[in-house]
Amino acid sequence: MDPESRTNGTAVTEFILLGLVETPGLRPVVFVVFLLAYLLTVGGNLSILAAILVENKLHTPMYFFLGNLSVLDVGCITVTVPSMLARLLSHKHTVPYGACLTQLFFFHQLAGVDCFLLTAMAYDRFLAICQPLTYSTRMSQTIQRILVAVSWALAFTNALTHTVAISTLNFCGPSVINHFYCDLPQLFQLSCSSTQLNELLLFGLGILMAGAPVILIVTSYIHVAAAVLRIRSAEGRKKAFSTCGSHLTVVGIFYGTGVFSYMRLGSVEASDKDKGIGILNTVISPMLNPLIYSLRNPDVQGALWQVLTGKRALA
Repeated sequence: MDPESRTNGTAVTEFILLGLVETPGLRPVVFVVFLLAYLLTVGGNLSILAAILVENKLHTPMYFFLGNLSVLDVGCITVTVPSMLARLLSHKHTVPYGACLTQLFFFHQLAGVDCFLLTAMAYDRFLAICQPLTYSTRMSQTIQRILVAVSWALAFTNALTHTVAISTLNFCGPSVINHFYCDLPQLFQLSCSSTQLNELLLFGLGILMAGAPVILIVTSYIHVAAAVLRIRSAEGRKKAFSTCGSHLTVVGIFYGTGVFSYMRLGSVEASDKDKGIGILNTVISPMLNPLIYSLRNPDVQGALWQVLTGKRALA
């Protein structure tokens, strides 16, 4: 690259995404596996959404948030997997600079809403178990909609900030990303200008987007656990814990993979590990969510049976 292009801002017009495997013989296997995973994820989450819409028993705040989470899961996997499948089919690994930033924006938008939605679900469980007498007024339909709208607004601000900040960086080569989608840590490694401000932004906003929700979730569940342990009936305790167990499992997977993805900046050797974490974050987690929430939940199972067969499940 000549010196002039280094001073002219973004000289790179496209990036090369290496994808998951570089061995040509393995690409058809990866294509089939991820196509099935995509179809299962979209089918599973849309089934959960349909079950919530058709079953009156599920017209509660907890399932309102779960329905929104299902939409997010479909969005999250759609932002990353179809473009990867298209590249596997076409044998073309390049992605235009603008398309890379667009993918980054939508990925952070949807993941950000996920952060706040999981927090709203923890708050819902706290109110339902610890403040049952005021639950219906403190978690009214208006408040539910406000919580979702605020989640989208905060996530939009976060995603836009990162996208604008990274658009100010210079990319003058190399342009090879050892991943299957565009994300901040991999782009930082390719920049030929200082990424210090971007990394500070990622750390600072990460504390707001992930740290604050985690503190609120943990605080909510400490109160929930204390309230549940005061329930004298073993059956009552079991029922209360089962409604929280699914949510805690999803929170653990979501935040666990997020911490590994963004709190290890500047590690070039970690690229292959990042792919594994990326698969967990963008494919496995959205695919498992419908299973986690329907397992051991007779109301959801009954509604799913009605959606899939058109018949009501026997009580």
